[in-house]
Amino acid sequence: MTQYYEGIGRRKTSSARVRLFPGGTGRIVINDKDGNEFISRAGDMEILLQPLTLIGQERNYDISVHVQGGGVTGQRDAIRLGIARALLLIDPDLRPQLRGADLLTRDARVKERKKPGLKRARKAPTYTKR
Repeated sequence: MTQYYEGIGRRKTSSARVRLFPGGTGRIVINDKDGNEFISRAGDMEILLQPLTLIGQERNYDISVHVQGGGVTGQRDAIRLGIARALLLIDPDLRPQLRGADLLTRDARVKERKKPGLKRARKAPTYTKR
């Protein structure tokens, strides 16, 4: 097996294990499917590849991803964070560049739990006077 660099990314309830293979052709495989087949929404692939685009290396790595949990946006952002973390293992000097583009920060926002007596986390039932 060839040498690879692995990064773990998380967002909401999604978790992604990303492997970067140096010397590749830019092939992306997500959960054993082609990347464009798995990520079908317009613009999502550009967001997912932001760390590689930032350093100008879009076509220099093959990417293999196992992602689970959450929805489309959570999985996309988890993969993006995983790619950024894997790039740090390859070249630690990229940290200021990736940090400046806010690609190394784990987005900690998750859905707030529902409270008793309310319809959702904060929405109260409609008040009726009589």
